[in-house]
Amino acid sequence: MGPKRKHSEINGSIDHALVAPAAFSDSYEAKLERDKCDYSRRINLDEARSGRAPRKVRIYTDGIYDLFHFGHAKEFLQAKTLFPNAYLIVGICNDDLTHSKKGLTVMNEDERYEAVRHCRYVDEIVKDAPWSLDEEYLRKHKIDFVAHDELPYTTGSGQDVYAHIKAMGMFVSTERTEGVSTSDLIARIVKNYDEYVGRNLQRGMPREEMNVSYLNAKKFEIQEKVKELKEKGKSVIDRIDERRHGIVEKWENRSRELILNFLQLFGREGRLVRPLSSIWNEGKDRIKNALSPPGSPGGSNHEDDFRSETESPLPKRHRIFEEEQQEFSDDEDGEALKIVNGKAD
Repeated sequence: MGPKRKHSEINGSIDHALVAPAAFSDSYEAKLERDKCDYSRRINLDEARSGRAPRKVRIYTDGIYDLFHFGHAKEFLQAKTLFPNAYLIVGICNDDLTHSKKGLTVMNEDERYEAVRHCRYVDEIVKDAPWSLDEEYLRKHKIDFVAHDELPYTTGSGQDVYAHIKAMGMFVSTERTEGVSTSDLIARIVKNYDEYVGRNLQRGMPREEMNVSYLNAKKFEIQEKVKELKEKGKSVIDRIDERRHGIVEKWENRSRELILNFLQLFGREGRLVRPLSSIWNEGKDRIKNALSPPGSPGGSNHEDDFRSETESPLPKRHRIFEEEQQEFSDDEDGEALKIVNGKAD
């Protein structure tokens, strides 16, 4: 006998499925529930649907339930809510039968049993369920109705395994959940095989456990390194792009400042507010400093000191600068203003 299940009072009745895993069919609880059922009093479909059944309606559904997913859970929900006061029994085929009929499973039989019995809609689990149901099996588990989707289930034999159940009036249909199935989930894994293997190798799983050769393991390692380099490269490009936008913004601000300073040199009528020679003399030091190389440490920054230390004539660009300066200084301020204002002879 397994651990005692907790009970919960809901509307005056005990609902085991909401507070503990479903019982296995050979457990004390399942046998007790089965003994309470008077199977000599058979329940027809009208009684079950109307809620006039004198006892719990025992509904059976079966399958493989590999990689248990929400499509399976919705199947159980539909079966459980087909009738009021329903008791849901789920039969699960073992590994030997499943592999012979449908092929290899991802989960073994014990994992599939445990996955299903923790679904809250399920009341009882039958291990080692048969592929097709005979009269003896129906009587043993006191099954009133069998729930499954309406499509014929042939598995290549050409005969619907539920045909005789339908003929007996014991079949009730459920609907499949579109967009999800065990086959679809396996296909997703196969499609992204490299991604999942690389992820598991990164997490420290030995390659031997995944049946991955040494060369393939190295291939996945290189692929991961390349992926990291791509991500780093993208990050560098993003940072450069951010800096570029910052530089452009600074230049725009600087250009607006220069334009404003230039416009302030003129009055309302477009004339220079200050003499041109004064403006020139004020800015010449800045221009010469920009053109000349910086002074040596501890040395003078004045032009005379620079010339005495080097004892060499100024470079050509400096001589041109001096000649242009002399021409401006020879002109009188008034004459320069006439040129600027368009009044020269």
